[in-house]
Amino acid sequence: MAQLSESIAPTENPLDTDAIRTGSAIMRPIEMISAALLLLIVGLLLLGVTTRYVFSLPIVWIDEAASISFLWLAMLGSAIAIDRNEHLKLTLFIGMMPERVSQFVQTLALVVVAAFLAAMIYPAIDYTIEESYVTSAALNIPNSWRVSAIACGITMMLVLTIRHAIHTARLPDLIVAVALVAGLAAACWGLMPVFKGLGYTNILIFLVITVALCLVAGVPIAFCFGMGTLAFLAFSTNVPMIVMIGRMDEGMSSIILLSVPIFVLLGCILDATGMGKAIVDFLASMLGHVRAGMSYVLLGSLFLVSGISGSKVSDMATVAPALFPEMKRRGYQPKELIALLSTGAAMADTVPPSIVLIVLGSVAGVSIAGLFNAGFGIAMVLLVALALLARWKAIGEDMKGVRRAPMAVIGRTALVAGPALVLPFLIRGVVGGGIATATEVSTIAVLYAFVIGIILYGGIGLRKCYAMLVETAALSGAILMILGTALAMAWALTQTGFARDLATFMAGLPGGWLTFMAVTIVVFLVLGCVLEGLPAIVLMAPLMFPIAKNLGINDVHYSMVVVTAMNIGLMTPPIGIGFYIACKIGNVSPDEAMGAIWPYLVALLIGLVVIAVVPGLSTWVL
Repeated sequence: MAQLSESIAPTENPLDTDAIRTGSAIMRPIEMISAALLLLIVGLLLLGVTTRYVFSLPIVWIDEAASISFLWLAMLGSAIAIDRNEHLKLTLFIGMMPERVSQFVQTLALVVVAAFLAAMIYPAIDYTIEESYVTSAALNIPNSWRVSAIACGITMMLVLTIRHAIHTARLPDLIVAVALVAGLAAACWGLMPVFKGLGYTNILIFLVITVALCLVAGVPIAFCFGMGTLAFLAFSTNVPMIVMIGRMDEGMSSIILLSVPIFVLLGCILDATGMGKAIVDFLASMLGHVRAGMSYVLLGSLFLVSGISGSKVSDMATVAPALFPEMKRRGYQPKELIALLSTGAAMADTVPPSIVLIVLGSVAGVSIAGLFNAGFGIAMVLLVALALLARWKAIGEDMKGVRRAPMAVIGRTALVAGPALVLPFLIRGVVGGGIATATEVSTIAVLYAFVIGIILYGGIGLRKCYAMLVETAALSGAILMILGTALAMAWALTQTGFARDLATFMAGLPGGWLTFMAVTIVVFLVLGCVLEGLPAIVLMAPLMFPIAKNLGINDVHYSMVVVTAMNIGLMTPPIGIGFYIACKIGNVSPDEAMGAIWPYLVALLIGLVVIAVVPGLSTWVL
């Protein structure tokens, strides 16, 4: 899932160890509250599903109670992610810098985060006061009960960031970094009259250059968007900062997004119980004896496992250790395995319950059921493209000693994998058929996986359960913080009139919708490389989807093109973050694997072009 925090988080400074251990002790009550909130959300949603579908007696206050718990979970989870250094960030450029420069730049990144959080505290408190006059419809309580989570979370993140900087940064670096940020802020404040007369140039200065510089410096992606938007609104407009807090609240509070932490938790259960490995073993017993069979097993495993976890990292970490040893024995080069693993993960990201699809449906107003239905078919198109290439490359595969698995083995692995194989089809069928929402089915899937895991797959200990809940809170908080600041940035863009002018420009391009599709593919390939999936979608969807609609492009069809292009960009070296995750999981040097991935990326691009020019592949199931 969105879910690439493990890969993008920077390598921790050796000086951080004691600080992080202390921080963990300080954060233990927050972690316990977050774990309890996650359980409360799951319990509330299960209660809602039961009363609605079993007893036909819906409880009207459940959604409000879940929404309050959800925003608190998001903000506390963001604080935990700060404490654990797990906010998503780009560290490619930091790793290229000399050690001394890298240390200063990391200190500067901490100061930028602290500056953004400090600037947001008063507007967050002001927003809480404003919302105290609004009463919720069902529970009849002030809305400040919910939105006070934003002020509390920002305050906790600021305290943790300052503590982290004090414990890890050299004092001279810290002083210079603070002076630099303060000096830039003062200069921009003095130049406000100039900025207000620059028009769209401010977009380039604040929302492009500032954000890009923050990304290069290793500032977490959420705070890159936040700092860019803050600077844009503060120095080039008269918009009060309370409006930005409101947009962040809107970005994090959609009821559809309730399914995000639930599906993250589902991925954790998948890893802890070994359900994913059971699927891999079954496919290996079925296809392992044919030429390129292990490639088919790898691709098929990614396809099916992705239908449970919704997380690319989880998918690759489940499949690679189970298959790579046998594939190496058959003569596969490690670089070929990484190429197949990374592009296979990109292929499988449209398989429900993809968190990317859920977020896209939320921010662009596209039917989640439609996206889930189309996602299976689109993944199949890309699967065929990769499988054909894998077959061609397997001409020299060493099949010596390979035998078809006995029927007894196939039957036994099928029996073990059967309960796990039900999940992806259950999720797709229930949501795609309109029987239940993605949020409702996520809770059913978690309960099913947990019970089946206990009965058939060895269960999960209490300590492991607690660790999964806290990890889910941290990852969900990191994801939702990105959604909040990215939506605020997208709102700022639309308020300038840039979206209107962009739509006019796009509509005037020769070639109509096909040219627009080509532009879309290029834009999301690039953004997928630099920003990862969720930020790119939240930032660009409000701009691009209205244009697509005006050109007569079906929303679901356009969504499939956007997500596929973004995933290909994510796996494209030398910047694509997903490629480096695959290398890390497979323990292969990126330099070695880089040369092997290009044919697989070309296969995906061919599949993407087919998907773009043949709308029926996305819409036939609607």
